[in-house]
Amino acid sequence: MECLSPILGEILRPMCDSLCSRVVNATRFKSNVQALNNVMERLVELKGNINEDHKDEPFGLKLMGWQRNAEEVIIKARLKLEEQVSCCMSLKSRLSRKLFTILTEARMLEKEGLDLLDMIAVATAHERVEHVPGISVLHQKTASDMLRKITNGLRSSKVQKIGIWGMGGVGKTTLVRTLNNKLQRQAATQPFGLVIFATASKDFDPRMVQKQIAERLDIDTRIEETVERLARRIYVRLEKETNFLLILDDVWKDIDLDLLGIPRTEDKKDSKIILTSRFLEVCRSMRTDLDVRVDCLCEEEAWELFCQNAGEVARSDLINPIAKAILLECGGLPLAIITVGTALRGKTNVKLWEHALNQLSRSVPWIRSIEEKIYQPLKLSYDFLEGQAKSCFLLCALFPEDFSIEVTELVMYWIAEGFMEEQGSHEESLNEGITIVESLKDYCLLEDGSRSETVKMHDVVRDFAIWIMSSSQDDCHSLVMSGTGLQEIRQDKFAPSLRWVSLMNNKLERLPGLPEEYCREASTLLLQGNCLLQEASEVFLQAFSALRILNLSGTRVSSLPHSCLQLYNLHSLFLRRCAILIDLPSLETLTKLELLDLHGSHIEEFPKGLEKLESFKHLDLSRTFHLKTIPARIVSRLSSLETLNMKSSNYHWSVEGEEREGEATVEELACLECLQVLSISLICSLSSLTKSNSWIQRLKKFQLVVGSDNVLPKRHDKRRLSVGNLNLSQVSLEWLFAYTTSVALNRCQGLQEMMKKLVTGSKIFVNLKSLTIVHASINLSGGIEKATTKNPKGSSTTRDILPFLEELCLVGVNLVSLSELQAQLGLRLVALKRLEVSMCHGLTRLGGIKFTMPNLEEIEISYCDILRNLRQNGSQKPLLPKLRVMKLRNLPWLESVSNENETWECLEQVEIINCPALYNLPISSKTCGRIKEIKGDVSWWKRLRWDDPSTLKTLDPCFKVGEEMTPTFRSKDLWDS
Repeated sequence: MECLSPILGEILRPMCDSLCSRVVNATRFKSNVQALNNVMERLVELKGNINEDHKDEPFGLKLMGWQRNAEEVIIKARLKLEEQVSCCMSLKSRLSRKLFTILTEARMLEKEGLDLLDMIAVATAHERVEHVPGISVLHQKTASDMLRKITNGLRSSKVQKIGIWGMGGVGKTTLVRTLNNKLQRQAATQPFGLVIFATASKDFDPRMVQKQIAERLDIDTRIEETVERLARRIYVRLEKETNFLLILDDVWKDIDLDLLGIPRTEDKKDSKIILTSRFLEVCRSMRTDLDVRVDCLCEEEAWELFCQNAGEVARSDLINPIAKAILLECGGLPLAIITVGTALRGKTNVKLWEHALNQLSRSVPWIRSIEEKIYQPLKLSYDFLEGQAKSCFLLCALFPEDFSIEVTELVMYWIAEGFMEEQGSHEESLNEGITIVESLKDYCLLEDGSRSETVKMHDVVRDFAIWIMSSSQDDCHSLVMSGTGLQEIRQDKFAPSLRWVSLMNNKLERLPGLPEEYCREASTLLLQGNCLLQEASEVFLQAFSALRILNLSGTRVSSLPHSCLQLYNLHSLFLRRCAILIDLPSLETLTKLELLDLHGSHIEEFPKGLEKLESFKHLDLSRTFHLKTIPARIVSRLSSLETLNMKSSNYHWSVEGEEREGEATVEELACLECLQVLSISLICSLSSLTKSNSWIQRLKKFQLVVGSDNVLPKRHDKRRLSVGNLNLSQVSLEWLFAYTTSVALNRCQGLQEMMKKLVTGSKIFVNLKSLTIVHASINLSGGIEKATTKNPKGSSTTRDILPFLEELCLVGVNLVSLSELQAQLGLRLVALKRLEVSMCHGLTRLGGIKFTMPNLEEIEISYCDILRNLRQNGSQKPLLPKLRVMKLRNLPWLESVSNENETWECLEQVEIINCPALYNLPISSKTCGRIKEIKGDVSWWKRLRWDDPSTLKTLDPCFKVGEEMTPTFRSKDLWDS
């Protein structure tokens, strides 16, 4: 038997394998039938989509062969599927194997068919651009200007991706729809082989965007197909296009274009991508090369759009003034104009229009469509804000409409409210606040104010914020009646739930009495700008027991009530420009006070009780023209003081031994280890400070004024020294120059002697970046001894003591050329980026043949009576190769700014006012595309000569009429700047 086992094994093994195979095939019979039915259904649909109209194409034979094979497989499959199946396992197994063979063949044909569909899509003579329904804005100048900028970007080889951003409802989608349809009308001349328009939306779904793109490409999509598989098919299809333009509308976050199947524009140089977003941050994260902000409509365009939607009734005599006022409330926002105009369309009852205006001015959504169509879209942007940014945004609505808010003041409020924690230093806290401001600007919830370093809210965005604050969903109920001309305020306007109260910039003469702790939750009370308000009444303030911010700036209060001294949570007290406020009570009870602002007040004595406040950090006494004295040994006890601003104060500091009896001296400031920002005036000589100057090194920002100071601030005033009406040859400035970033010398004698001392010394002042010289007399025949150093080759080179000087301002200096000044003061000006020259009446040119300023970016020259040329003719090197901004004013004899036929490739902004002899600019047909703005007189503009007529055609839209300005030289408050 043992001998028979191997033999039986050899005989039975194949029988067992065959039996197992039949069992497996029989059990898979049902699944094979189902799978074949599914594939055959798709194959029949695919065969219907692939017709024989393209048999003459290069792939025509392949197409016809596929059609025959598909027909055969379909017939074969139907016959097999119709066969009756017995219960016999062997018959069921055999049929299952045949079905699986047909299934495999059908799947291969399906794949070939999908590839053929892609080939047909490429060969199909479909429209290069499809019309996208929607209104056109080509008739609007604002929109046309933006479209021109976008079109120039599409033509530029340096631009691959364009970001179009702006607040919700401003018209981004309308703009790109107009662009798309404009390209359709220019089908014969527009550069793209294919233009694709797709919408991303807030709830981004890559599959939905892919489907829009696939439909445009005639790519068949299937429900079970993965995102990755469809991306590959889209990629293959777009790779076959010579170039394409993809317009992605309503992008809310960074999109991975590889995930969608979009070829990289770096690889397809002639292809472009345009995306629209509410957030500049999204454009940056998607690495756009050109960002275009969509602004609101100008008044004329806004009025026409409003009348289109409201009808001619808006132009009638009775309704026209009200309609114009309603239009102002819309702030030029197209969505608001359309929504409000449509709601009032055809209404002839004046009362209805007056009601609408009244509600809009109170930020009340008087019709449901305002809430649904305007506020809800803005709320989507608001919901994207993280952390305390929402509260930071809402607080901005406390200011009046169109109010430019100082960023520093805003950040102080945020800190006082606890929205952001104070960092290691005051400067770091400001930087964090500025970061939040920039983020809100990127989200189009804030915009630049009318002055530098200010922001403001669009009227509609402000109305939305007030609507949010009145919503029961948010714990930020507020009373906002700022800038409304309010003469009195009723008690019933106040409630225990109020968090913020803003009555600023009104005409209030008195405040109502309120029950004690009636506004016990309120943390901010803004009353500034009520110039008729003579007192903050006792019974009013006692209701605000939890107050953290109190602003009484610009009022006529002459004293603080006792109830103010009981605000034990008060963090910030603002009393700016309180012209009648002469004296303050002791503030020692305000134990949490950190900031006191007395800028421009009439106080005569230093505030009492501050030395007892352990947390007190910031004191502003700037422009306190009546401050007579600061008692000795008081300032030195302000152990937490970080900021002391006494710019333009009547009190001038002295050093020990030179002070009046009982008064504070500079040495007390040296005791303040936390001090970081300081602005003071000195009556002592600078040399007196050398006794103990190490504490000045600790300061992160300072402004020291010795003598008079009437010089405009500069860009590098972080550490500024202003010296006026002194003999510089009699003082030593070397130690102070080592820490200073900006120096202003006003009507000082001994300038050359001081520079000679500095040049022959051993130091190079690497921190000094700005130098201003006003009304200085320089002996141009004298010259100064130049310090030299040996280079590695042994030859001598002139040592530049100010190698990083970036800004030079000369006013009323008696020089013939700047190159002479270089020689007299030992300056090389290699790093100079900005030059300002004014009222130098002996100036004939900037420099000689070899003179050049290789890194200068901005130049302003004005009131130089005999200046004829910027440089002597004959030089081969460009005078200003990196110049971006050129402003020339009141130069009656100026004939040229460059050599003949010379062009400045970096030039972007030009302003020429009252320069009648200047007929040529260093701009050519090759460089005119960089110009953003040219200002000047119309008559001068018409007289200019150009190298090519096309240059004028390109520049004409950039021209604006400029206004002549009177020169002013004044100082600016360091705290405000």
